Amino acid sequence: MLAGMIKLCGSKLLLWVLLAVPAISMVRSYLTDPDIWAADLVHPSGEWSARLIILALMITPLSMLFQGRHWIRSLVRRRRAFGVAGFAYALLHLLFYILEMETVENVLAEIAALGIWSGWAAFFLFLPLALTSNDSSVRALKAGWKRLQRLAYPAAVLTLVHWMFVHDDVIAAAMNFAPLVALEGWRILHLLRTRSSGRQPSPAI
Repeated sequence: MLAGMIKLCGSKLLLWVLLAVPAISMVRSYLTDPDIWAADLVHPSGEWSARLIILALMITPLSMLFQGRHWIRSLVRRRRAFGVAGFAYALLHLLFYILEMETVENVLAEIAALGIWSGWAAFFLFLPLALTSNDSSVRALKAGWKRLQRLAYPAAVLTLVHWMFVHDDVIAAAMNFAPLVALEGWRILHLLRTRSSGRQPSPAI
């Protein structure tokens, strides 16, 4: 099933259309449905952002676990699109939040809350990653590009904290992040075992 979905998304244009469908639906609802308020769309836009970012981060350990498989190579080629789409949904999430709060004073009044500042911090960590998610930046930054991309991990932790505390929903946040945590745990153990045995670790793609 997964392989079929990846094959369906073989066209970059089709992939972007599919990734944009939830955003188009949310914006359309906000603009045309008088019963839909910005507050109703803050959470779903944030969930889409978090899940796409989780998917993008899961691809590296999956590429080590299923090295050489055709479907994982296809996912690797689309990893940057998932990450950029995740940031685009974060922007939409931020827009709906600002519309809900209405004034800068209201935004600043709650910024010190853990569930709020963690979201802002995650957003600003993801910002340089989104801006450099292009071939020109990869060539210009060289080895520094991969180092910069590591900001995605503390940003993901902050996203988890944001989700847990802003909605007071530890279980939902933990369930969504559990696959990433499990895969990253396996990846760390795999690297430690490989190094202790003196073998060259498999490169992360």
